[in-house]
Amino acid sequence: MAVVSTPFSFNTLTFPNLRRVNRFPGMAFASVNNKEAASLGVRVTEGEGNLPKVVLTSGSGSEVDIYLFGGCVTSWKVANGKDLLFVRPDAVFNKKKPISGGIPHCFPQFGPGQIQQHGFARNLDWSVVDSENVEGSPAVTLELKDSSYSRSIWDFSFHALYKITLSTKGLSTELKVTNTDNRPFSFTTALHTYFRASASGASVKGLKGRRTLNKGPDPKNPVEGSEEREVVTFPGYVDCIYLEAPSELHLDNGLGDLISIRNTNWSDAVLWNPYLTMEASYKDFVCVENAKIGNVQLEPQQSWTATQNLSIG
Repeated sequence: MAVVSTPFSFNTLTFPNLRRVNRFPGMAFASVNNKEAASLGVRVTEGEGNLPKVVLTSGSGSEVDIYLFGGCVTSWKVANGKDLLFVRPDAVFNKKKPISGGIPHCFPQFGPGQIQQHGFARNLDWSVVDSENVEGSPAVTLELKDSSYSRSIWDFSFHALYKITLSTKGLSTELKVTNTDNRPFSFTTALHTYFRASASGASVKGLKGRRTLNKGPDPKNPVEGSEEREVVTFPGYVDCIYLEAPSELHLDNGLGDLISIRNTNWSDAVLWNPYLTMEASYKDFVCVENAKIGNVQLEPQQSWTATQNLSIG
């Protein structure tokens, strides 16, 4: 699979609309330059492979790393320094393939289909378009637009905004996709979140009674069913779609952490662990993904927005 990314210069990275936000009425926005960005808990640095990444740091000391390549969140450390996300040991940071781990994007296609696996949003450089800090919670907004490369795969004009906000005990994202074409289009999408975990001890609550498409027996022929368990575990290879999933799930990562996964407008959920097909690392993570399995249909100038809120008790 060829991967093409937008030309990018680390030295010229700017925050064109960086601003300090205050909730109090009548308080004007204060413009700041790049040198003051760190005071807002937002800074740009070089990550693995010299790729640029944005680092958010809250007043409490929690921290998030976001690579502009793929718009991929790779780390979410709470105040005690514990990282709740997982990047696979086989991940590469050379733009030759998507970053394997953290919270990769699947857009405009989730899974296999007419175009490349999981689409192209995870293969391209996103741009920083905004940054702010609201009452000690830093946030950054990334942008992705269609390009000659994306249109060679999926011939539509679109505009995606991805806002990441860090709080003391939480990490929230908001994805907004707008149809900027003169024709309607449809897409599927997901956030392919890798949680650091002990796979043998991890479990998810909140899925009982939901319709399932179990891809474990045969990925090409999912078995329809219904979840009967109060607590879903990862005893072996797991690849299961939960249709019309609830707006909140609870993950016990088996390492002493309970994580709430809340969402709006992500209608489905996916649980995945590759088991022995990824022997080097399967024991150390589970994926609990918010997804939109059915097509989102957008007319010209229409938008679709979905949020994910991760928090630790």
